[in-house]
Amino acid sequence: MNAILQQVRDYADAAHGSQMRKYTPDRYIVHPVRVMELCAAYTNDLPVLAAALLHDVLEDTPVTKDEMHRYLLSVMSQQEAAKTTQLVVELTDVYIKANYPQWNRKKRKEEERERIRKTSPDAQTIKYADILDNCSEIIVHDPSFATVFLRECKKILAVIPNGHAALYQKAKAALQKAMDENR
Repeated sequence: MNAILQQVRDYADAAHGSQMRKYTPDRYIVHPVRVMELCAAYTNDLPVLAAALLHDVLEDTPVTKDEMHRYLLSVMSQQEAAKTTQLVVELTDVYIKANYPQWNRKKRKEEERERIRKTSPDAQTIKYADILDNCSEIIVHDPSFATVFLRECKKILAVIPNGHAALYQKAKAALQKAMDENR
């Protein structure tokens, strides 16, 4: 991991604080690092890799977009910081329960799927890696919820085909394998 990505990783880890992965005793940062590593097998674009490390920061921590962007400006160029921030925004769920308590999960996920359908190819590439990493854990640790989660992921992948083609195929294959194992 290069020096800038290490700094971004440390920032993401600090932002997530004491947050742990849902099903394991691991600090949360292990997930964004794995997502970044999956992306790194297909691209060396610094903003994509930085956004992979930060993809859950706006959604799951008190850090704001402006705070994150200011931090990024301290470690990368203005253009790289802008692209990284934009990718993280694209990857941040909007239709969450806190914002739409009147909607059930199905409705929120439908709206979120429509939103993410319009995201950039780079954001879609990161989403493939996110799905890949989450699918591998959920069938082991929560098989009953996995059925719902995997179905949601399949619907998302169906509408975001514009990212890195090889990673897209890998995500689709891993998702199908997880669905088959979870039957």
